[in-house]
Amino acid sequence: MPESILHKGRGATLNARSARFNDPSREADGDWRDLAEAIDGEAPPPRTTVTLEQPRTIITKNASPDVPFDRSINAYRGCEHGCIYCFARPTHAYHNLSPGLDFETKLFAKPDAARLLRAELRKRGYVPATIAMGTNTDPYQPIEDTHAITRALLEVLLEYRHPVSIVTKSDRVLRDLDLLGPLAAQNLVHVGLSVTTLDPVLARKLEPRAPAPRRRLAAVTALRDAGVPVAVMIAPIIPAISDHEIEALVEAAAAAGAGQVHAIPIRLPNEVAPLFRDWLATHFPDRAQHVMSLIHGMRGGRDNDPAFGSRMRGQGPYADLLHARVAAARRRYSIEGRHAPLATDRFRVPGPEQLALL
Repeated sequence: MPESILHKGRGATLNARSARFNDPSREADGDWRDLAEAIDGEAPPPRTTVTLEQPRTIITKNASPDVPFDRSINAYRGCEHGCIYCFARPTHAYHNLSPGLDFETKLFAKPDAARLLRAELRKRGYVPATIAMGTNTDPYQPIEDTHAITRALLEVLLEYRHPVSIVTKSDRVLRDLDLLGPLAAQNLVHVGLSVTTLDPVLARKLEPRAPAPRRRLAAVTALRDAGVPVAVMIAPIIPAISDHEIEALVEAAAAAGAGQVHAIPIRLPNEVAPLFRDWLATHFPDRAQHVMSLIHGMRGGRDNDPAFGSRMRGQGPYADLLHARVAAARRRYSIEGRHAPLATDRFRVPGPEQLALL
């Protein structure tokens, strides 16, 4: 097992590559970085790099019965927020990169995404349905400031009057209120802000480069005030780490103006489980065994339950108790409503005269 190292501002303490794809461990090649620890007494801090991708299509289809959409767009691969529990971490193994530190430092961006989206929406026979953004990695992570791919995608969706749902951990979403407002006026957008904890110290350990919880709740209020339907996602709920905050989180969501609250127990698929275990040993060694025991109780005795129907909800008495507490808190703070389905009948393909103005 590789040695774990806690880097300031990073979530993962490990950077082992996945054995699933038979990727050999990196060997020292004499570069100065191989000697940095011996010379300076510590390894250099991991740097964030961005590789530009040129995919042929941008809309990803799915047939999962656990999610309320059949298509999504991910402008980026990897996520600098560094959330230790992120279920998307294993996707980096497909690039022969580590789901650990590589996932939060070696990022990929798709600069041609808006052009690809416009081309797909113009295909003969295209049938509109809500496109989900933020399903894999955050569309408003820090590199969006530089690349603005999410904004370019929203410009296309507004132009075509196409419905979109967004999930993010960042108040950076407020930058695009000039697009989200007009989309909301036509019932074409929902936004979800993920708020895992109200404790800023815990948040820095769980989500080291995501905005502070107070900033996310302020973004909920700003979106509400702009007429944008907004939900708070308490996801994930982590037993014996953040579960004591359920009622306080629902209360804060209601006070901020959220129209909905959703909650999902922690999931630990594939390489996420050992990363999370090492994180627990680093930050909460006194309760690590207890946390994993409670997770196993929700996941059929395993680190993860991938089955449709239970993977997003959990099973057993402890999972039932969590959901009962969320439901009771929703009732207490009058936040039981549901957003109306987004409109699909407004979709239109702009004619040549509109495209000539672009």
